[in-house]
Amino acid sequence: MASDWLGSVVSINCGLTLGVYQGEVSCVDHASQTISLRQPYHNGIRCPVPEVTFSAMDIKELKFLDIQNTVNKPSCAQGAATEPVSVPSGRPAQSNRTAQSHATSSSSSSTSAPITILRRAPAGQSNSRGVTQAAPKKNGVRNGGAGGPMRAKDDECFGDGTDEDLDTDFDFEGNLALFDKAAVFSQIEGTNNHSNRTQHHSTQGEQKPVSYRHDENILQGKPVIFRRITVPQHGGKEYCTDSGLVVPSVSYELHQRLLAAAERWGLSVERRLETIGVCASQMALTLLGGPNRLTPKNVHQRPTVVLLCGPHIQGAQGISCGRHLANHEVEVILFLPNFLKMQESVTSEVNLYSRTSGKQVASVKDLPASPVDLVINCLDCHENRLLREQSWHKSAADWANQNRAPVLSIDPSVSEQHQPVQAKWTLSLGLPLLLTEAESRVYLCDIGIPKQVFQEVGIRYHSPFGCKFVIPLHSA
Repeated sequence: MASDWLGSVVSINCGLTLGVYQGEVSCVDHASQTISLRQPYHNGIRCPVPEVTFSAMDIKELKFLDIQNTVNKPSCAQGAATEPVSVPSGRPAQSNRTAQSHATSSSSSSTSAPITILRRAPAGQSNSRGVTQAAPKKNGVRNGGAGGPMRAKDDECFGDGTDEDLDTDFDFEGNLALFDKAAVFSQIEGTNNHSNRTQHHSTQGEQKPVSYRHDENILQGKPVIFRRITVPQHGGKEYCTDSGLVVPSVSYELHQRLLAAAERWGLSVERRLETIGVCASQMALTLLGGPNRLTPKNVHQRPTVVLLCGPHIQGAQGISCGRHLANHEVEVILFLPNFLKMQESVTSEVNLYSRTSGKQVASVKDLPASPVDLVINCLDCHENRLLREQSWHKSAADWANQNRAPVLSIDPSVSEQHQPVQAKWTLSLGLPLLLTEAESRVYLCDIGIPKQVFQEVGIRYHSPFGCKFVIPLHSA
């Protein structure tokens, strides 16, 4: 078998130290595991010696550049530039045809070094598809026939030997069946978990912190307790916030005890009125459109708000809200009947309101006949429910129901009957009171009562407000 390869032109790669040799096989010795090359070239330069012998231990890679032809073998002394071919076993006919094609294309001088142009066969097909015939080299003649030297030049530059595979369809289903997706991903996840939780030590013996994946970087603390507020006297209904925290309702008596305890510790009525006015005005500004409506470039669409107030503490809360709205360029109209005697807090709030650009009327006839943007209802009082029977209260309630404007009620009174004014929003203070079932949406306002004041009246309290001062409540 060794004699079959005598006369073949090969390229032997001996690594970085010895380099690459090319030449004609002159001898193959199985006993000593050596191969000899006649008229060798070393790294493209003609060797001064006529023959070189290599040991099998020094050979890193061996490539056949031209296979010998038993009929008419060309002489390798001419130093013709050849191209490598893949040689499988048992294909002598194809080998002879390859040798003939290279013999006809050899026309270089014997003193020139051989130039090897390697063609990479498709993966997995070098030993299964037989001999891959290299494209013939150009002969230097630029003006040739069609499909001649110019065609060969294009094949050398752009050809990749893949045209023969175009008729074979790729088996997507078969190849996809070879990939076990579940097993691979489970192995990747197991590897990541093990590597992320492995503690590496530095050279000084210091321990680095454990790294976590993107879904493990939050350390779990204690479980969230959604019932953080408990009251000794349950009002009969519970609400919940957007975060799921439970807020129970309280009775009017417990609510009054809470306000009295806060007042003893310094939260006076004036300070409470100011806080309620700021929070209620902020909610009203949001309902009016917020920054989309209240902007210096939109002065021709200033909103109009009507305040319906009575001569009591709830009326003073509404007047405080109206003062803040007027300070924010809102057109405010205050309805307050002429009373011979009013509470001191109401008088103080009216004096402050009179310093704004807001209007004040004492009769329903002076209120706008056309719909306004918002109506704030502060007519009712917790202590005196007989106010609803008076003429000014009934006329103001009728005007609000007929104006077709949305109504915001601040701290409405507790009553088993329906509210005289149908409100769309209801603002409760501190803790919600038990209100009648209605379609109004309930909001809760933080009026600044400290936590220990709640504990003083028997209420276990944790603030449900978070980063806000007014939050919506939903029926639990």
